[in-house]
Amino acid sequence: MKISHIEHIGIAVNSLEEAIPYYEKVLGLKCYAVEEVADQKVKTAFFKVGQTKIELLESTDPEGPIGKFIEKKGVGVHHLAFAVENVNEALKDVEASGVQLIDKTGRKGAEGLNIGFLHPKSTLGVLTELCSE
Repeated sequence: MKISHIEHIGIAVNSLEEAIPYYEKVLGLKCYAVEEVADQKVKTAFFKVGQTKIELLESTDPEGPIGKFIEKKGVGVHHLAFAVENVNEALKDVEASGVQLIDKTGRKGAEGLNIGFLHPKSTLGVLTELCSE
């Protein structure tokens, strides 16, 4: 597996409406996309910083993954996403290395990316996402 760059940093927030102004007015970034990913029960907002993106994540259902994360750990950094050439091949590579997977194969994520998550129990406590176009 070859990682080309940090694709994005996912940050769980209670409300995009409340969070976006901080990133725009205080940090001077521009929100370039807001998208709902219904099957993941989340609304996302994206900002670009160089080659890396910040992805804000607002739960659309308290029983969804972001809703459960916020209930358990509060708002803040949720995951770190790395760009790879092929998410399915990368998932096979890391599984062969003994890493526990959340996703055995890639699935559709925000911005049309193919994504797959690695379990934080196998990644030193950091929920890790692999992404490919």
